[in-house]
Amino acid sequence: MHNATSCSKSLEHLLTIPAISDYGIIGNCHTAALVSRTGSIDWLCLPRFDSPSLFARILDVNQGGFWTIQPAIEFESSHHYLDATNVLKTTFTCNTGKVQLLDFMEVTDSHQTRHPHAPRRLIRIIEGLEGQVDLISICVPRPNYAQLVPNFEDSGATVLFDRFQIHAPTPWQVDPQAHTLTAQFTLQAGERLAFALAMQDSSTPHINAHDALESAIAFWQHWANQCTYQGRYRDEVIRSALALKLMTYAPSGAIVAAPTTSLPEEIGGERNWDYRYTWIRDASFTLYALLLAGYLDNESPFFDWLKQTVQVEKTGIQILYPITADGQTVEQTLDYLQGYRNSRPVRIGNNAVGQVQLDVYGEVLSAVHFAWKAGKYDPSGLWDDICPMLNWIVDHWQEPDNGIWEVRGGERHFVYGKAMLSIALNCGIDMAKSLNLSGDCDRWQQVHDAIRAEVLEKGWSDQLQAFKQSYEDETLDAANLLLPVMGFIDGTDPRMISTIDATLQHLVANGLCYRYRRAPEGVKGKESSFVLCTFWLINALILANRVDEAAAWFEQMLSRSTSLGLFAEEIDPETGEQLGNFPQAFSHLGVINVAVSLAHIGHTGTVQLQHKAAAAAAGHGGSGAAAAKQRQAKPLA
Repeated sequence: MHNATSCSKSLEHLLTIPAISDYGIIGNCHTAALVSRTGSIDWLCLPRFDSPSLFARILDVNQGGFWTIQPAIEFESSHHYLDATNVLKTTFTCNTGKVQLLDFMEVTDSHQTRHPHAPRRLIRIIEGLEGQVDLISICVPRPNYAQLVPNFEDSGATVLFDRFQIHAPTPWQVDPQAHTLTAQFTLQAGERLAFALAMQDSSTPHINAHDALESAIAFWQHWANQCTYQGRYRDEVIRSALALKLMTYAPSGAIVAAPTTSLPEEIGGERNWDYRYTWIRDASFTLYALLLAGYLDNESPFFDWLKQTVQVEKTGIQILYPITADGQTVEQTLDYLQGYRNSRPVRIGNNAVGQVQLDVYGEVLSAVHFAWKAGKYDPSGLWDDICPMLNWIVDHWQEPDNGIWEVRGGERHFVYGKAMLSIALNCGIDMAKSLNLSGDCDRWQQVHDAIRAEVLEKGWSDQLQAFKQSYEDETLDAANLLLPVMGFIDGTDPRMISTIDATLQHLVANGLCYRYRRAPEGVKGKESSFVLCTFWLINALILANRVDEAAAWFEQMLSRSTSLGLFAEEIDPETGEQLGNFPQAFSHLGVINVAVSLAHIGHTGTVQLQHKAAAAAAGHGGSGAAAAKQRQAKPLA
């Protein structure tokens, strides 16, 4: 069980923003909140992931708004999750006693619908453990990304504002000038009090907090225990699976890349993006991971969402979508917010929606193909939408694109994207022939062969002795580590071995892998190592029969997670600091895939996975650990 400890002198810590790694996440498969280990909710959007924020202190320590519950005097704190749940427990210890805070969002199984019932309530239960502790709760709501300072309708223990209501076990003290709410109270050992925040249209504002807690625990533990992985990393796999489940928008089946916006890839830099959308790639990889760990029943809501989405597009597909049909993707900057530790701009929306990224076709069809092979999905119902996609590939495969990393510096013929088009066609051909579905398989096969031949010729660099990022650029790209994982080339092929070694030499620093060193980015500043790329490297090592080396890397990467077992998008190789949006689905699907891949090898004694789809699923990620050898990155000239 992961724990963390911090010290605080009364409320002085509210003047500074915690490290990203200090946060835990709670949610209800509709939205999520970040809770610091000193009991402050510093990020929350209600009622959905993409709703305007109510608390955004993580993006502006002065204006963003927060809600804290903690001792009124100096304390130490630690936090962890209740076993196999997304219920966060923070324990406060001070010289007068000890209390615990349980944070969760109400969620229960629903027999009427195919998704969890979430009454749009956040509940905070504070309980005395030892002695007597004076506590204070300060709520500073700032709706609509801190553009609204609310007026309060005071009814004592319940206060209404904007579209929300907040309930305390004691009357709130309302400050109409500062627009804040404060509640002060004392807890003895054995006493328990509850707070609740909800939408005003919630049917039962005064809920039984104990019953809600028991229901939430039962929901998460029931879901977590569906995991079929029984290896040595089961705790890490379940924690990552729970994080991925939190990032699922249950009503539609969409999966967000992360529940936050604008947490920076570089402190003080401008690489700050809104990830509260469904990237087709991220969602497909997430599906792989959850299927691999034994989750998802035969009628996955994600496929329903995918079917609805591709029906709208008909042929070509976007790379990202809002989680609902009325969601907005137009990119805007909120210049009045200072950003996380002065990292500007703060963005909402994402202009990458207009990019062309050819690899998404391979990832979508690989996900469908793998789910079919795993006996979890019949692609026949989606075929009328898949077939036009395959024909679109035939007509457009020779065009350039923006690549997997969404560079904003011009289109290229990216090697990974081209390879994924051939994978898409291969998956389509297999499904069409096996299920007797209509389609021009002969034409698809011809184009598949042409793409593969071109990638092997134009995508190889004699100078680098590796597959390169694009036909135009002599530079490495960690995405090419996926070529054997996705079944494009054998993992022991000399060209892949050489690509792995070049990656280790030039893209790795202190046991962490960068996406690339040079690219037509079109964005200022620098980034840190990309967590998922290190997991891709681990999987490439596995498929190259370098299993002991891969296992050592995995152990080291796991040690780099936060105290709660969570990962952001990136890690600074020099400081170990978690950077980027948090937690990141990409990072956590990696934990699952590497763990399962290593378990498979340990069970069979060989790296020869029995099916290409299994190799694909077992290769998209990992979750943190120290490499047996620390390598300093050496940039290519």
